[in-house]
Amino acid sequence: MKKLVSLAVLVVMLSILATGCGSSSTADKKGEAPKYNFRLAETHPADYPTTLGDKKFAELVLERSKGRIKIDVFPAAQLGEEKSVIEQVQLGAIEFTRVSSSPLAEFNKQFGVYSLPYIFDNDEHVWNFLNGEYGQKMLDNLEKSKLKGLAYYSSGSRSFYTKKPVKSVADLQGLKIRVQQSKVNMDLISALGASATPMPYGEVFSGLQTGVIDGAENNSPSYLTANHFQAVKNFILDGHQRVPEVLMISKVTWDKLSEEDRKLIKQAAMDSVATQRDLWDKFEKESMDKLKAAGVTITEVTDVKPWQAAVKPVIDKYSADYKDDLAAIAAARKK
Repeated sequence: MKKLVSLAVLVVMLSILATGCGSSSTADKKGEAPKYNFRLAETHPADYPTTLGDKKFAELVLERSKGRIKIDVFPAAQLGEEKSVIEQVQLGAIEFTRVSSSPLAEFNKQFGVYSLPYIFDNDEHVWNFLNGEYGQKMLDNLEKSKLKGLAYYSSGSRSFYTKKPVKSVADLQGLKIRVQQSKVNMDLISALGASATPMPYGEVFSGLQTGVIDGAENNSPSYLTANHFQAVKNFILDGHQRVPEVLMISKVTWDKLSEEDRKLIKQAAMDSVATQRDLWDKFEKESMDKLKAAGVTITEVTDVKPWQAAVKPVIDKYSADYKDDLAAIAAARKK
Protein backbone atom coordinates (compact mmCIF):
# COMPACT_ATOMS: atom_id res chain seq x y z
CA MET A 1 0.00 0.00 0.00
CA LYS A 2 2.82 2.40 0.88
CA LYS A 3 4.38 1.76 -2.53
CA LEU A 4 1.09 2.56 -4.25
CA VAL A 5 0.74 5.82 -2.31
CA SER A 6 4.32 6.82 -3.13
CA LEU A 7 3.73 6.05 -6.79
CA ALA A 8 0.57 8.16 -6.80
CA VAL A 9 2.40 11.10 -5.22
CA LEU A 10 5.18 10.81 -7.80
CA VAL A 11 2.65 10.82 -10.65
CA VAL A 12 0.98 13.97 -9.25
CA MET A 13 4.33 15.75 -8.87
CA LEU A 14 5.36 14.91 -12.43
CA SER A 15 2.00 16.16 -13.65
CA ILE A 16 2.49 19.48 -11.84
CA LEU A 17 5.97 19.88 -13.30
CA ALA A 18 4.69 19.20 -16.80
CA THR A 19 1.96 21.81 -16.35
CA GLY A 20 4.47 24.32 -15.00
CA CYS A 21 6.65 24.18 -18.11
CA GLY A 22 3.56 24.62 -20.25
CA SER A 23 4.08 21.88 -22.86
CA SER A 24 1.34 19.50 -23.91
CA SER A 25 2.51 15.89 -23.74
CA THR A 26 -0.56 14.78 -25.69
CA ALA A 27 0.41 16.91 -28.65
CA ASP A 28 3.96 15.55 -28.50
CA LYS A 29 2.75 11.94 -28.65
CA LYS A 30 0.67 12.64 -31.72
CA GLY A 31 3.69 14.09 -33.49
CA GLU A 32 2.17 17.54 -33.43
CA ALA A 33 4.05 20.69 -32.46
CA PRO A 34 3.91 21.15 -28.65
CA LYS A 35 1.47 23.55 -27.05
CA TYR A 36 2.64 26.05 -24.45
CA ASN A 37 1.01 28.23 -21.83
CA PHE A 38 3.55 30.77 -20.56
CA ARG A 39 3.49 33.65 -18.08
CA LEU A 40 4.87 37.16 -18.55
CA ALA A 41 5.56 39.25 -15.44
CA GLU A 42 5.02 43.01 -15.66
CA THR A 43 5.48 45.64 -12.92
CA HIS A 44 3.26 48.35 -14.38
CA PRO A 45 -0.58 48.60 -14.39
CA ALA A 46 -2.76 46.89 -16.99
CA ASP A 47 -3.24 50.03 -19.11
CA TYR A 48 0.40 51.16 -19.06
CA PRO A 49 2.28 51.37 -22.42
CA THR A 50 4.77 48.64 -21.52
CA THR A 51 1.96 46.32 -20.41
CA LEU A 52 0.05 47.03 -23.61
CA GLY A 53 3.25 46.29 -25.51
CA ASP A 54 3.49 42.97 -23.64
CA LYS A 55 -0.10 42.20 -24.60
CA LYS A 56 0.54 43.04 -28.25
CA PHE A 57 3.51 40.67 -28.17
CA ALA A 58 1.37 37.91 -26.62
CA GLU A 59 -1.38 38.56 -29.19
CA LEU A 60 1.06 38.23 -32.10
CA VAL A 61 2.52 35.02 -30.70
CA LEU A 62 -0.93 33.49 -30.20
CA GLU A 63 -2.04 34.50 -33.70
CA ARG A 64 1.10 33.36 -35.51
CA SER A 65 1.26 30.05 -33.64
CA LYS A 66 -2.43 29.48 -34.44
CA GLY A 67 -3.29 29.33 -30.76
CA ARG A 68 -0.53 26.87 -29.90
CA ILE A 69 1.58 29.28 -27.81
CA LYS A 70 -0.35 31.29 -25.24
CA ILE A 71 1.31 33.95 -23.10
CA ASP A 72 -0.65 35.35 -20.14
CA VAL A 73 0.45 38.82 -19.04
CA PHE A 74 0.40 39.49 -15.29
CA PRO A 75 0.55 43.28 -14.68
CA ALA A 76 0.88 45.34 -11.49
CA ALA A 77 3.70 43.20 -10.01
CA GLN A 78 1.33 40.28 -9.41
CA LEU A 79 4.25 37.88 -9.80
CA GLY A 80 6.69 40.05 -7.84
CA GLU A 81 8.91 43.12 -8.16
CA GLU A 82 11.44 43.29 -10.99
CA LYS A 83 14.52 42.01 -9.14
CA SER A 84 12.80 38.91 -7.75
CA VAL A 85 11.09 38.28 -11.09
CA ILE A 86 14.42 38.36 -12.94
CA GLU A 87 15.71 35.70 -10.54
CA GLN A 88 12.64 33.54 -11.22
CA VAL A 89 13.03 33.99 -14.97
CA GLN A 90 16.66 32.85 -14.69
CA LEU A 91 15.41 29.64 -13.07
CA GLY A 92 12.62 29.18 -15.60
CA ALA A 93 9.93 29.47 -12.91
CA ILE A 94 8.51 32.43 -14.88
CA GLU A 95 9.01 32.29 -18.64
CA PHE A 96 8.85 35.95 -19.72
CA THR A 97 9.20 39.39 -18.20
CA ARG A 98 9.55 43.04 -19.12
CA VAL A 99 11.96 44.94 -16.90
CA SER A 100 13.90 48.16 -16.83
CA SER A 101 17.51 47.75 -17.88
CA SER A 102 18.56 49.43 -14.64
CA PRO A 103 17.90 46.53 -12.22
CA LEU A 104 18.93 44.19 -15.03
CA ALA A 105 22.46 45.55 -14.62
CA GLU A 106 22.68 43.66 -11.33
CA PHE A 107 22.48 40.45 -13.37
CA ASN A 108 24.37 41.56 -16.47
CA LYS A 109 26.94 44.30 -15.88
CA GLN A 110 26.89 45.57 -19.46
CA PHE A 111 23.35 46.90 -19.05
CA GLY A 112 24.61 49.32 -16.43
CA VAL A 113 25.76 51.59 -19.26
CA TYR A 114 22.16 52.66 -19.85
CA SER A 115 22.04 54.15 -16.36
CA LEU A 116 24.97 56.50 -16.96
CA PRO A 117 23.69 60.09 -17.02
CA TYR A 118 23.35 62.24 -20.15
CA ILE A 119 24.90 59.70 -22.56
CA PHE A 120 21.96 60.05 -24.97
CA ASP A 121 20.90 63.37 -26.49
CA ASN A 122 17.31 62.48 -27.35
CA ASP A 123 15.00 59.62 -28.36
CA GLU A 124 16.33 59.54 -31.91
CA HIS A 125 19.84 58.98 -30.58
CA VAL A 126 18.57 56.23 -28.26
CA TRP A 127 16.82 54.28 -31.00
CA ASN A 128 19.68 54.69 -33.46
CA PHE A 129 21.74 52.78 -30.93
CA LEU A 130 19.14 50.23 -29.76
CA ASN A 131 18.18 49.24 -33.30
CA GLY A 132 21.79 49.07 -34.40
CA GLU A 133 24.08 46.06 -34.39
CA TYR A 134 25.64 46.88 -31.02
CA GLY A 135 22.33 47.37 -29.21
CA GLN A 136 20.99 44.08 -30.56
CA LYS A 137 24.22 42.31 -29.62
CA MET A 138 23.66 43.42 -26.02
CA LEU A 139 20.31 41.60 -26.02
CA ASP A 140 22.03 38.42 -27.19
CA ASN A 141 24.70 38.79 -24.52
CA LEU A 142 22.02 38.32 -21.85
CA GLU A 143 22.34 34.59 -22.51
CA LYS A 144 25.42 34.68 -20.28
CA SER A 145 23.02 35.58 -17.46
CA LYS A 146 20.55 32.75 -18.18
CA LEU A 147 18.25 35.21 -19.95
CA LYS A 148 17.42 35.88 -23.59
CA GLY A 149 16.75 39.45 -24.68
CA LEU A 150 13.96 39.75 -27.25
CA ALA A 151 13.36 43.47 -27.76
CA TYR A 152 13.67 46.95 -26.29
CA TYR A 153 10.68 49.08 -25.27
CA SER A 154 10.61 52.82 -24.76
CA SER A 155 10.55 54.45 -21.34
CA GLY A 156 11.28 58.06 -22.25
CA SER A 157 13.61 60.06 -20.03
CA ARG A 158 13.87 60.07 -16.24
CA SER A 159 13.65 63.21 -14.13
CA PHE A 160 13.31 64.13 -10.45
CA TYR A 161 10.12 64.79 -8.48
CA THR A 162 10.38 66.13 -4.96
CA LYS A 163 8.50 67.61 -2.02
CA LYS A 164 10.29 70.91 -2.14
CA PRO A 165 10.90 72.77 -5.42
CA VAL A 166 14.15 71.90 -7.18
CA LYS A 167 15.39 74.33 -9.81
CA SER A 168 19.11 73.61 -9.76
CA VAL A 169 21.64 70.99 -8.73
CA ALA A 170 22.18 72.86 -5.46
CA ASP A 171 18.52 72.32 -4.50
CA LEU A 172 19.06 68.54 -4.39
CA GLN A 173 21.68 68.81 -1.64
CA GLY A 174 20.86 66.52 1.28
CA LEU A 175 17.55 65.23 -0.09
CA LYS A 176 16.77 61.53 0.31
CA ILE A 177 16.02 60.32 -3.21
CA ARG A 178 14.68 56.86 -4.01
CA VAL A 179 16.69 54.97 -6.62
CA GLN A 180 16.46 51.57 -8.26
CA GLN A 181 18.81 48.91 -6.91
CA SER A 182 21.80 49.84 -9.06
CA LYS A 183 25.30 50.98 -8.09
CA VAL A 184 25.43 53.43 -11.00
CA ASN A 185 22.17 55.02 -9.91
CA MET A 186 23.38 55.34 -6.34
CA ASP A 187 26.60 57.00 -7.52
CA LEU A 188 24.58 59.35 -9.74
CA ILE A 189 22.44 60.56 -6.84
CA SER A 190 25.47 60.98 -4.60
CA ALA A 191 27.27 63.02 -7.28
CA LEU A 192 24.33 65.43 -7.32
CA GLY A 193 24.66 65.90 -3.56
CA ALA A 194 21.57 63.92 -2.57
CA SER A 195 21.28 60.78 -0.46
CA ALA A 196 20.58 57.64 -2.52
CA THR A 197 17.88 55.45 -0.98
CA PRO A 198 17.28 52.09 -2.73
CA MET A 199 13.65 51.01 -2.40
CA PRO A 200 11.28 48.60 -4.23
CA TYR A 201 8.98 50.42 -6.64
CA GLY A 202 5.86 49.30 -4.79
CA GLU A 203 7.02 51.05 -1.60
CA VAL A 204 7.79 54.46 -3.11
CA PHE A 205 4.32 55.99 -2.68
CA SER A 206 4.17 55.26 1.06
CA GLY A 207 7.80 56.37 1.38
CA LEU A 208 6.93 59.75 -0.15
CA GLN A 209 3.79 60.09 1.96
CA THR A 210 5.51 59.32 5.25
CA GLY A 211 8.67 61.31 4.53
CA VAL A 212 10.97 58.29 4.54
CA ILE A 213 12.18 59.76 1.24
CA ASP A 214 12.05 63.35 -0.03
CA GLY A 215 11.69 62.46 -3.67
CA ALA A 216 12.26 59.98 -6.45
CA GLU A 217 13.09 59.93 -10.14
CA ASN A 218 11.25 58.41 -13.05
CA ASN A 219 9.51 59.23 -16.31
CA SER A 220 6.30 61.28 -16.37
CA PRO A 221 3.86 58.37 -17.01
CA SER A 222 5.23 56.45 -14.02
CA TYR A 223 5.09 59.56 -11.85
CA LEU A 224 1.43 59.88 -12.80
CA THR A 225 0.15 56.29 -12.83
CA ALA A 226 1.83 55.34 -9.55
CA ASN A 227 0.09 58.37 -7.98
CA HIS A 228 3.41 59.70 -6.72
CA PHE A 229 2.27 63.18 -7.82
CA GLN A 230 -0.32 63.07 -5.03
CA ALA A 231 2.47 62.96 -2.45
CA VAL A 232 5.01 65.31 -4.08
CA LYS A 233 4.13 68.02 -6.58
CA ASN A 234 7.43 69.34 -7.94
CA PHE A 235 8.79 67.86 -11.17
CA ILE A 236 12.04 69.06 -12.74
CA LEU A 237 12.68 67.85 -16.28
CA ASP A 238 16.43 67.32 -16.15
CA GLY A 239 16.26 64.12 -18.27
CA HIS A 240 19.32 62.63 -16.58
CA GLN A 241 18.72 59.12 -17.96
CA ARG A 242 17.09 57.45 -20.94
CA VAL A 243 16.91 53.86 -19.73
CA PRO A 244 15.26 51.41 -22.15
CA GLU A 245 12.96 48.61 -21.10
CA VAL A 246 13.84 45.03 -22.02
CA LEU A 247 11.45 42.23 -22.99
CA MET A 248 13.02 38.87 -22.09
CA ILE A 249 12.48 35.13 -22.02
CA SER A 250 14.12 32.64 -19.68
CA LYS A 251 17.13 30.92 -21.25
CA VAL A 252 15.79 27.69 -19.72
CA THR A 253 12.55 28.14 -21.66
CA TRP A 254 14.30 29.34 -24.82
CA ASP A 255 16.50 26.24 -24.96
CA LYS A 256 13.41 23.99 -24.90
CA LEU A 257 11.82 25.66 -27.91
CA SER A 258 12.20 24.54 -31.51
CA GLU A 259 14.08 26.80 -33.91
CA GLU A 260 10.78 27.68 -35.60
CA ASP A 261 9.18 28.74 -32.30
CA ARG A 262 12.24 30.78 -31.37
CA LYS A 263 12.01 32.72 -34.64
CA LEU A 264 8.27 33.21 -34.19
CA ILE A 265 8.66 34.58 -30.65
CA LYS A 266 11.63 36.80 -31.50
CA GLN A 267 9.87 38.33 -34.51
CA ALA A 268 6.65 38.89 -32.56
CA ALA A 269 8.66 40.71 -29.89
CA MET A 270 10.35 42.93 -32.47
CA ASP A 271 7.03 43.62 -34.20
CA SER A 272 5.40 44.67 -30.93
CA VAL A 273 7.92 47.50 -30.47
CA ALA A 274 6.21 49.87 -32.92
CA THR A 275 2.92 49.55 -31.01
CA GLN A 276 4.61 50.11 -27.64
CA ARG A 277 6.56 53.16 -28.83
CA ASP A 278 3.48 54.75 -30.36
CA LEU A 279 1.46 54.17 -27.20
CA TRP A 280 4.34 55.52 -25.12
CA ASP A 281 4.60 58.79 -27.05
CA LYS A 282 0.86 59.41 -26.72
CA PHE A 283 0.77 58.46 -23.05
CA GLU A 284 3.76 60.65 -22.24
CA LYS A 285 2.01 63.71 -23.67
CA GLU A 286 -1.25 62.86 -21.92
CA SER A 287 0.62 62.34 -18.65
CA MET A 288 2.24 65.76 -18.79
CA ASP A 289 -1.15 67.37 -19.47
CA LYS A 290 -2.72 65.54 -16.52
CA LEU A 291 0.16 66.44 -14.18
CA LYS A 292 -0.21 70.12 -15.06
CA ALA A 293 -3.97 69.92 -14.49
CA ALA A 294 -3.35 68.29 -11.09
CA GLY A 295 -1.32 71.29 -9.95
CA VAL A 296 2.15 69.82 -10.33
CA THR A 297 4.85 72.48 -10.69
CA ILE A 298 6.91 71.52 -13.74
CA THR A 299 10.35 73.04 -14.23
CA GLU A 300 12.28 72.57 -17.46
CA VAL A 301 16.07 72.51 -17.40
CA THR A 302 17.20 74.87 -20.17
CA ASP A 303 20.92 74.50 -19.47
CA VAL A 304 22.01 70.94 -18.77
CA LYS A 305 25.73 71.78 -18.49
CA PRO A 306 25.80 72.31 -14.68
CA TRP A 307 24.11 68.94 -14.26
CA GLN A 308 26.57 67.27 -16.60
CA ALA A 309 29.48 68.84 -14.75
CA ALA A 310 28.15 67.54 -11.44
CA VAL A 311 27.94 63.95 -12.66
CA LYS A 312 31.20 63.90 -14.62
CA PRO A 313 32.90 61.91 -11.81
CA VAL A 314 30.33 59.15 -12.40
CA ILE A 315 31.15 58.98 -16.11
CA ASP A 316 34.88 59.01 -15.30
CA LYS A 317 34.46 56.26 -12.72
CA TYR A 318 32.73 53.89 -15.14
CA SER A 319 34.30 54.90 -18.44
CA ALA A 320 36.84 52.07 -18.31
CA ASP A 321 34.11 49.48 -17.63
CA TYR A 322 31.98 50.70 -20.52
CA LYS A 323 34.61 51.92 -22.95
CA ASP A 324 33.31 49.99 -25.98
CA ASP A 325 29.66 50.58 -25.08
CA LEU A 326 30.14 54.34 -24.74
CA ALA A 327 32.06 54.46 -28.01
CA ALA A 328 29.20 52.68 -29.78
CA ILE A 329 26.67 55.06 -28.23
CA ALA A 330 28.74 58.04 -29.35
CA ALA A 331 28.94 56.60 -32.87
CA ALA A 332 25.13 56.28 -32.97
CA ARG A 333 24.93 60.03 -32.37
CA LYS A 334 26.58 60.70 -35.73
CA LYS A 335 24.02 58.85 -37.83
